[in-house]
Amino acid sequence: MPAAVPASCVRALRRLSLTLAAAGALLALPAAQAQTLRIASAFDPQTMDPHALALLYHTRVSFQIYESLVGRDEKYQLEPALATAWQMNSPTSWRFTLRQGVKFHDGSPFTADDAVFSLERTLAPPSQRAFQLKGVKAVKKVDERTIEIQLEAPDAVLPEKLPFIGMMSKAWSERHGVTRAQDFNGKQETYTVRNAMGTGPFRLDSYQPDVALQLKRHAGWWGWADARRHGNLQEVRFVPIKSDATRLAALASGEVDLVLDPPFQDVNRLKADPRITLLQMPDIGQQYLTFDHAREELEFSDVKGKNPFKDLRVRRAVYHAINMPLIIDKVLRGQGTPTGAFLSTLVDGSPAELDRRLPHDPARARALLAEAGYPNGFTVTLDCVNVAWRENTCQAMAAMLTQVGIKTTLRSSPTNQFFPKLSQASASFVEYGWTPTPDAWSSLNALLRSYDRSGLGTFNAGRYSNPKLDVLIDQIRTEPDLTRRRAMVTTVLRLAAEDLPYIPLYRRTLNWAMSKKVSAVQWPSDAIELRWVRMQ
Repeated sequence: MPAAVPASCVRALRRLSLTLAAAGALLALPAAQAQTLRIASAFDPQTMDPHALALLYHTRVSFQIYESLVGRDEKYQLEPALATAWQMNSPTSWRFTLRQGVKFHDGSPFTADDAVFSLERTLAPPSQRAFQLKGVKAVKKVDERTIEIQLEAPDAVLPEKLPFIGMMSKAWSERHGVTRAQDFNGKQETYTVRNAMGTGPFRLDSYQPDVALQLKRHAGWWGWADARRHGNLQEVRFVPIKSDATRLAALASGEVDLVLDPPFQDVNRLKADPRITLLQMPDIGQQYLTFDHAREELEFSDVKGKNPFKDLRVRRAVYHAINMPLIIDKVLRGQGTPTGAFLSTLVDGSPAELDRRLPHDPARARALLAEAGYPNGFTVTLDCVNVAWRENTCQAMAAMLTQVGIKTTLRSSPTNQFFPKLSQASASFVEYGWTPTPDAWSSLNALLRSYDRSGLGTFNAGRYSNPKLDVLIDQIRTEPDLTRRRAMVTTVLRLAAEDLPYIPLYRRTLNWAMSKKVSAVQWPSDAIELRWVRMQ
């Protein structure tokens, strides 16, 4: 048998090959033309199916093509999109009036039948967007301009859950055999992986996963008639470049116009560069560590017959072991804020006092491990995506945990291998991020609710289960009084802070670096709306 190649060498070779592939894609791009925007990011959207994934890096691209009934404006407030009006016509039903004259990219009209089909497709397995619509019992066509969403119980904030529920053509989906969402976790290949057809301001021209993607202006988009709604782009090219240095070199040389994730160590230099505009905004989302709460024996560990993470003392030990202010200062170069809260204070009902972290206290961490029956610690594998700033943060946390006795091995994976671990709950100990909406329920349901296949706990990656929280989260969904609802959100967040199903880590400062000829609107979700981008 051939000699084994060390894992570190394999990772280095993989990173090198991805960097060379990205550089090759850049060289293959033609020179910039007027109103053509070229974007570089460390991430690829992975699929064009609007319901197959619920990840930021997917949303950034697919929702330039697909639109929702309800959207958000420049201030991140709800606004009409493919629905022009909505109202609750009974405690358990909402009616939506559809925008008239909307055309899909193939010229066919957007109809009530398409809206009903798209919502039903979102609700059906294996859609990863189903969690947003939990509580929807049925969708029906009232007439050519109206649909009705029927609910199991009252939901006073249903419109808040509808952004990023993409509207698809029923006829197109039937023609191409994609009436159900792609099974992304099952690595299913469907027509919607590399093809798309929506109503949005841009249509898909070509997509090569992990290489390049090109969008072109949809001349028939309904929104072009309102000058306040748009910029002047004719074409957009996305290229995934894993290497931080290569992304910035491409920006400096003029090969790309916008970098959505510049490396933290270069932010101050970019601020001072007269050729660059740097947009900055606090993130509404944040990063976490979560634990395997379900298995009786912890995988990838030297502990046999037990799962240390089921013990709150062990989870608190992990918290005390991590010096998050030091990581932000040294690894993230100050481009972040430590947090002890499970949701940003920009989320309704999340109180500011929960933002305080437990202190960094290695001695206390070791004492808690001893109390829990692990005086010599234990081994564990930490899963992380192999993007530089997250991988570097994970390396720092692994070293700090090892110092208190939790001997941590870092396992980095590319995005197409890492993200399925979240929805499949196949990791023992994992770092990941979440971007909430201003309404708390979707996040509480996705992260803290006990998992089942109906759309509960979809991204509860550790399969944490707390019946008391389940009852409260379900009540939040159906509580019509917004004051009581807000108080219930606060109660859930306080209980979570006591039980620590996750360790809250930090919120990034969002940075977009762009050529001076580019202007854009930045959202706290880190998603980009290309319809607002303007180039000189």
